[in-house]
Amino acid sequence: MKLLTIGLCGLLAHSAIALEKPSRVMPAEGMSKKLIGQILFFDNMLSHNGSQNCSSCHNPDKAFIDTSITPADGVVSQGDDPTKFGKRNSPTMLYAKYSPDFHFDAANQEYVGGQFWDGRAKNLIEQAGMPPIDPNEMGMENKLAVATRLYSVPMYQRFLGQFYGEKVWESYESVYAAMEDAIAAFQQENKLLAPFASKYDLFLKGEAQLTALEEKGRALFFDKSQTNCSSCHQLQSDENHKEETFSNYRYYNLGVPSNPKLIEVNGFSPDFIDLGLFENPNVKGDEKQKGKFKTPTLRNVAVTAPYMHNGIFKELKTVLLFLDSHNNPERQINPETGKTWQKPEFAATIAHDKLKSKPLNDEEIEALEAFLHTLTDERYRK
Repeated sequence: MKLLTIGLCGLLAHSAIALEKPSRVMPAEGMSKKLIGQILFFDNMLSHNGSQNCSSCHNPDKAFIDTSITPADGVVSQGDDPTKFGKRNSPTMLYAKYSPDFHFDAANQEYVGGQFWDGRAKNLIEQAGMPPIDPNEMGMENKLAVATRLYSVPMYQRFLGQFYGEKVWESYESVYAAMEDAIAAFQQENKLLAPFASKYDLFLKGEAQLTALEEKGRALFFDKSQTNCSSCHQLQSDENHKEETFSNYRYYNLGVPSNPKLIEVNGFSPDFIDLGLFENPNVKGDEKQKGKFKTPTLRNVAVTAPYMHNGIFKELKTVLLFLDSHNNPERQINPETGKTWQKPEFAATIAHDKLKSKPLNDEEIEALEAFLHTLTDERYRK
């Protein structure tokens, strides 16, 4: 469909909100796709009511998670329409570029990579295009509506035309694709999103020493004869690799309980079950994928609560105790509720082989938690 100028002008006259043209200061080094993507990332015009931008759910000052005060209590994000909420916790964007394109690993019979908890976006480009037209997120009517707004801003007219060619304005699909590509370029190229600036990174460089407790936690983490941590949370074969992101980007069901708060704010029925990877159309209805979610990075995990796909746990230590409860009969009580652990949201596909490990004592739990705190990048250290 062609975006004729006269057609765009007519559409702009009927926009849902009055759009202000953002005034920007040209950076000394000039404009680039990465910088256009960064501007788009912070631009409220990509949401229906002009109340949100990408950083609303991925705050750069808070390790790129959503810390907004809403009725959801941080479990899930509130949409541009304040009556709507997401059904999964907003993950950090940090280190997202290291997740490979979504694909099926035939050798291991596992799905790998992609973006979002269910990998439904093949890569960062596809991911960038989904929130603006998701009715539970930024709520734009369609791609045409987004392209129309972009066309209304002279800065975008100039630079999208410069980087993607003037023919970019001939169809709304090409305009939308340019927006996706620019936002992905920001995520791929900006060092802010993958700084490798934690105490652990300094330790690898010989510029910092771990405490005795942190070192004990590090040794436990990588020792597969003692814990199962690195079975899912190690990407590189060398445990001292300088670009370890602490995720293998594969999908598992850990037996996580459902979250009543998530169910409440969304108005779901009490027996709601999030089927995770199964809902990704690329798995083509494979029943074995029900209840599985992508392994998240552990970088900055100490400052990116709440945890799990549904935000069920508020404290990092609770996650460690929950995982240990699969092997340790003494771990019967959830310290956040004072009650026994809830039953799994979906039990049929629990990854018992990945969860199996030796029971841990309290000191070992404390050591693992201490080590995970060393993965916090300098900007986010308290």
